[in-house]
Amino acid sequence: MLLEEIVIYTIVFLFCIAMIVFYLRKLKKASQVVQAKIEKAKEEGLHEPVSLHPVIDLGTCIKSGACVEACPEKDILGILNGGGTLINASNCIGHGACFHACPVEAITLVIGTEKRGVDLPHVSENYETNVPGIYIAGELGGMGLIKNSVDQGCFAVENMIKSGFKKDNSTLDLVIIGAGPAGIAASLSAKKYKLNFVTLEQDTLGGTVFTFPRSKVVMTAPMELPLYGKIKLYDTSKTELLALWNDALTKNNISIQENTKVEAITPENGHFKVVTQKGKEFMAKKVLLAIGRRGSPRKLGVPGEMTEKVTYRLLEPELIQNKEVLVVGGGDSAVESALLLAEGNKVVLSYRKDQFSRVKPKNRSKILSAIEKGLVDVRYNTNLREIGKTQVTLSHKDGEQFSLNNDLVYIFAGGELPTQFLQKAGVEITKRFGYTMKKHR
Repeated sequence: MLLEEIVIYTIVFLFCIAMIVFYLRKLKKASQVVQAKIEKAKEEGLHEPVSLHPVIDLGTCIKSGACVEACPEKDILGILNGGGTLINASNCIGHGACFHACPVEAITLVIGTEKRGVDLPHVSENYETNVPGIYIAGELGGMGLIKNSVDQGCFAVENMIKSGFKKDNSTLDLVIIGAGPAGIAASLSAKKYKLNFVTLEQDTLGGTVFTFPRSKVVMTAPMELPLYGKIKLYDTSKTELLALWNDALTKNNISIQENTKVEAITPENGHFKVVTQKGKEFMAKKVLLAIGRRGSPRKLGVPGEMTEKVTYRLLEPELIQNKEVLVVGGGDSAVESALLLAEGNKVVLSYRKDQFSRVKPKNRSKILSAIEKGLVDVRYNTNLREIGKTQVTLSHKDGEQFSLNNDLVYIFAGGELPTQFLQKAGVEITKRFGYTMKKHR
């Protein structure tokens, strides 16, 4: 009997040892795969974060892998030696799905790194700036993803309600500046809470989304729109998204004052005077800035840039045919525009670096395929130097210049933070290095 027990315990012990060895080997093999991906990401310049990204506390992480499964972009995160790690960090666009999926809250969302700072306005966890009564939501505050912007627009208005409004029919309760995702959500929230408000947009409904090429697919996720309900969107075209927003606003009798650019916000008798470029004035108790960081496209400052052949957004690529086109930039907007323009035109894409490091995996795959097929002529390590009537001049990294025949130039060099406008309103701006973003779970 004793011998039988010894044999049984020995078998169980050996089985447990075998399972542990199998698990450790599997873990080691998986870590080797992740390490190889990290090395490849470093070679391709994709390991360094460029915008909002997750940071994992390895002391708290339980290695569940929930964050890896939740990430819709794939291969942003992985498990290395039993702990979470970043792989293709440059491809992260701040969905925040990993943040929500982590069962032990080991993930924080951070913008900027120890080496690369990002200019951000001062915003509290209630979305209020250092100027009491002026709030910020969406891209301007660092949250550029559509769903995040929608959430912030709603939360900002809710926090205003909590802070209270003094009854004064002589002024508006709220002026919302910007009609992108955050501004639209804030407008619906303001209507829900029966606020007296106006929404001003310097261009057209949709803000930055409106400037996307017509056929561009907008990556988004399920979100809740006040007075409209839950919307499940994943691969949705710009046209469909704008139609949805129009429907939500129309059903709730909300009108956006388009082509109304705000020039100044000044405090006056406990309220704010909002003055537009055309001289129209609004008095309000509170102001919500829902403008984008890219509202003003960054100029290159090269000769000829002010000519009519130069533009900073592509709205109807299908109307451009049989042209010699130069696209400048290395981000998603530049790559997507080059691919759209390649249908019926001769396209040259100029990028100042030696490889694409700021584009989504799908776009990288598409542009590399287009290069191989000869549909897009990519000139790495080049800079635009001059724009002429029929030609453009570029220079290589070593300074050598060359010219190309050209009809149109599209520049996608990002946008400039409206620093002067914010500072004029009293909003402080600081360069943040590895700044943890406040985000609702």
